[in-house]
Amino acid sequence: MTGSARGVAYDTLRAVSESDAYANLLLPRELRRAGLSGPDAALATELTYGTLRRQGTYDAIISDAAGRPPTEIDPPVLDALRLGVHQLLAMRTPTHAAVNETVRQVRQAAGASAAGFANAVLRRVSERTAEEWEERLERDARSDDERLGVRHAHPVWIIRAFRRALSAEGRADELEALLAADNAAPSVTMTALPALAARPDGATATPYSPIGFRLGGGDPGPVIAAAEGRVRVQDEGSQLAALALTRATPVRRGERWLDLCAAPGGKTAVLAAEALAGGAVVEANEPSAARAKLVRDSVVGIPLKVPVSEEDGRTRAGRGRYDRILVDAPCTGLGALRRRPEARWRKSPADVPDLTELQGGLLTAAIEALAPGGIVAYVTCSPHLAETSGIIAEARRRFGGAIEELDTRAVLQSIVDTPIDLPEPIDGSGRAQLWPHRHGTDAMSISLLRRS
Repeated sequence: MTGSARGVAYDTLRAVSESDAYANLLLPRELRRAGLSGPDAALATELTYGTLRRQGTYDAIISDAAGRPPTEIDPPVLDALRLGVHQLLAMRTPTHAAVNETVRQVRQAAGASAAGFANAVLRRVSERTAEEWEERLERDARSDDERLGVRHAHPVWIIRAFRRALSAEGRADELEALLAADNAAPSVTMTALPALAARPDGATATPYSPIGFRLGGGDPGPVIAAAEGRVRVQDEGSQLAALALTRATPVRRGERWLDLCAAPGGKTAVLAAEALAGGAVVEANEPSAARAKLVRDSVVGIPLKVPVSEEDGRTRAGRGRYDRILVDAPCTGLGALRRRPEARWRKSPADVPDLTELQGGLLTAAIEALAPGGIVAYVTCSPHLAETSGIIAEARRRFGGAIEELDTRAVLQSIVDTPIDLPEPIDGSGRAQLWPHRHGTDAMSISLLRRS
């Protein structure tokens, strides 16, 4: 099936399962390699992302139909079955086509015996509609959260983390809207770097970011190529996170800025454009050599030299004194499940302690590297309270009166083109939390701290 939409989707699923690949990075390359475009590319994208989003629910259905847990099914066969179940229950694929194509895929990957097994499983799956399977799984669920997990294809621990984060704003009643938003394909949002590029004719301005826009449709590639690096794809939440730092206070000429965890470089580019306009200088850091190259590539079209170091940010920050530092910290990525659906099945609660230790270390190093009056923006693409408010609370305990927390929500209100719904957290902090269901952005947490 090499070169077909189903073949591309299957190869991508296998790479995600076997190599911890990210579908949003791998799939575009696979589509180009297979020469797929238009409806064929759209089909491959829906097959890939739809299967990854509902993988946990599909595994429960496969387990029921196969009479064995997914861990006892050969991984190449399991990925093909997931793909087949998605076609049977979530797409308008005729039963015979979904079953026959999946069986053929399994035969090529694992032989005739596995193909017979796959045929039997899919025939059992096809005996019920998606609604009937959902009712069956919800009936067997042990709690309301497990039922939500079945309905919206989220692990229970993520559902509980989301509920706590929404409750911290007094908005727990928005939980199902958030879960549903995670399963909707995000629109393509783009950035025109400030003072370097203009919004293309016919594009629609984003509601919040003054540098964001959306095209009417089609491939954004030609627009990006024509702009020579000054227009790029970037989530509106990422744009606002960078602008919160650069526009929190007026820029003074000669300021020195640092992007401490810079890859893949979208925020670095916004910082560089803003620095160029305000007479500041920017440095960037990314410990991974491969990802540091992405950062260098991101600023090629900007007439400002941005040196990129490749060090652990906890030691790199102390090599200078900075007026503004962006700490876009490594995190669970629970705020970007629309774009990286596999992350919901790949991450676990056990990942959180190591990440929060790293996040706290990065923020501490950044605060210590601030010049008097300097500002650090602590940003995560996760709403998990341990990664957001918990890190800020610990920094405030550690540094006491040496730092003050700014009202990030007020800063964003001064930036956005349309008033933005940012309720005050119950803890009284100045943190701003963006959400996919409320703002159409990734679930980005932004906090601003100033050194006294």
